[in-house]
Amino acid sequence: MTINSDFLGSVGQERFDPIAGTDEEEAEMEQDVEVANDNEEEVEGGNVKVKKKPKKSKEASRSMSFDSSLPSSHTYLGTDLEEISGRTILEDDSVIELPLVTLPGTILVPGHIIPLYSHNQHEVAMLKSVVDSTDKTFGVVALRMDEEYRHIIAGIGTTAEIYSVKNEMDDASGISTITVLAQGRQRFELKEYRRTITGRVNVKVLAFINARIIMGTVKVLPDTELGEVFQGVQPHIHCKLCCLEDHEEDFKVAMDRQGRIISCVKMTPKSKINRFSAANYTWWPPWVYKMYDTELLMKRVKTELQKWDDTLSSDKLPKDATKLSYWVTQNIPLDDSLKLHLLSINNAVQRLRCALHIICKCSILCCKDCNEQIADMSNVFSMSVSGPLSAYVNPGGHVHETVTVHQAENLNLIGRPSTDHSWFPGYAWTIAQCKRCSAHMGWKFTTRRKDLIPHKFWGLCRSSLIPGMSDPDHKDKGDWTPVM
Repeated sequence: MTINSDFLGSVGQERFDPIAGTDEEEAEMEQDVEVANDNEEEVEGGNVKVKKKPKKSKEASRSMSFDSSLPSSHTYLGTDLEEISGRTILEDDSVIELPLVTLPGTILVPGHIIPLYSHNQHEVAMLKSVVDSTDKTFGVVALRMDEEYRHIIAGIGTTAEIYSVKNEMDDASGISTITVLAQGRQRFELKEYRRTITGRVNVKVLAFINARIIMGTVKVLPDTELGEVFQGVQPHIHCKLCCLEDHEEDFKVAMDRQGRIISCVKMTPKSKINRFSAANYTWWPPWVYKMYDTELLMKRVKTELQKWDDTLSSDKLPKDATKLSYWVTQNIPLDDSLKLHLLSINNAVQRLRCALHIICKCSILCCKDCNEQIADMSNVFSMSVSGPLSAYVNPGGHVHETVTVHQAENLNLIGRPSTDHSWFPGYAWTIAQCKRCSAHMGWKFTTRRKDLIPHKFWGLCRSSLIPGMSDPDHKDKGDWTPVM
């Protein structure tokens, strides 16, 4: 399978205007106009006075009328995809062989959707054979660059089950294309891989093109759960006293002969016994158990996430600890090494603790190549019901994990706005590059309909970003590692 490592592939880049693309002054002028429009000019006696417009409240500026279900349904791929029913769950710790799809700068997380579009005949034939199989499952692994800029395949991946597919063929050239939507199911460890035309792939289909498919031997990783830590230690009386906190409070009321209340006395004092009091019967104090308590940990994670996106309510987040840990792993914009580290953890509590430490320290997003600040984490928001960071595919077959932010800085716009193949219906995209190193950072999306809110936002490629860690106690951030 031929792997295209050009991460600068952008939506509709084949239709790039070379004249507009080289005119950097036009892009800078557009940014200047946007800044100038924020103020009003008032002329008095030939002198120009700038009168600032009143600032909108944060809630008003971040309101949204866009249908957030559209991006997650990938309507830009068309509405004629064939639905495939079924759900495959592989046995934990089982060792199996799967065909692999390697994607540069993309890491699939269980529970999340990845779109694929391919005109590579080797990959098309492989995906067709997966659709015809009983479990409709293949493996997705990230393709990374080492220090010597060589491609290496990540050791951790995720199984993907195809649930929607569309096959097409160009009558003139006879080239087949395939579009699939697949959902991540289970994590696996890649034991070994090889290129072959055997295995699960139909050899008759591939013989005439001499295709070599990547087949991997993988071990399905389990998600372990922590049991009740105080089982066998907590006295029964503690359970009864803890339950009193959930009951309605009892009051004793004194009234005079006319029925007027003289005094009201609370009869049920607040219990000093809680579910962590049993820790006093163990070797560890209560605060140790609170660090690993699932309920408290989930509450802390949701609180920190709302500091990033104040429109993100707890009702929109998963209630299950494992699902929440995968949601956080998918939606916080991390570089490949941190994201793969989270994906390699086999326990939801440990994964949430590690993610919480990252969330508390990550305050900005910087260019991966030159460390120029691009966005503040407080500007991250969700344009999709699946979260602020989702995977999208362009007509060239490049998959981009894109995080949406309200504001960005230190970017130059290249070319003119285009609505072709827009991931967000009703919005036009414009290519954005880093102002310092000219690296591709993502796109600016501007509305083409007056009724759509927000009127503009930015979609930044996760593979082009690196999180900025803020720690006032340590000036040297190079040796920082997330706590387990």
